[in-house]
Amino acid sequence: MIDKTASEYRHVIATCKGLFTKKTNDYGTAWRVLRLPSITDQLLVKAKRIRNIQERGVQKVEDSIKDEFIGIVNYSIMALMQINLHDLTKLSMSFEELEPLYDQAVNETMALLQNKNHDYGEAWRDMRVSSITDIILMKLLRVKQIEDNQGKTLVSEGVKANYQDMINYSVFVLIKLN
Repeated sequence: MIDKTASEYRHVIATCKGLFTKKTNDYGTAWRVLRLPSITDQLLVKAKRIRNIQERGVQKVEDSIKDEFIGIVNYSIMALMQINLHDLTKLSMSFEELEPLYDQAVNETMALLQNKNHDYGEAWRDMRVSSITDIILMKLLRVKQIEDNQGKTLVSEGVKANYQDMINYSVFVLIKLN
């Protein structure tokens, strides 16, 4: 089962990366101007929209829930790249410069998934998409609190682990929706 998950994970990430590549071509790296709290807020907007659509059963903007989860994956990866790209004076980057950073973020996050999946026995497969949405919202509120505390935690994981969890939970949803 874990090999199946790895294959499904790679397929979803290929879709997300394909969109990221096209948007980088269209917009460049305008997102590099965003500080981490701004990326967190963008993620919060996406997650709240998903929850509103799930609760109301109706949407008025065409972007699908699936597209929003892809957005959560890509914005979370942007956050992980921003953590590693300390120099905010270099805002413009080519996709060739970004691709190894994107891949590194994915590879580290997938390794985390494989370790957790081993311990938890793929429990995510039994979860509801709405519950996963709630968990992503909880993770975002945690990140906002950590950011408000200037990154200081007493016993908790930092923002990186939470961004990675949001990627993995979003990938789970995208696997479920396929």
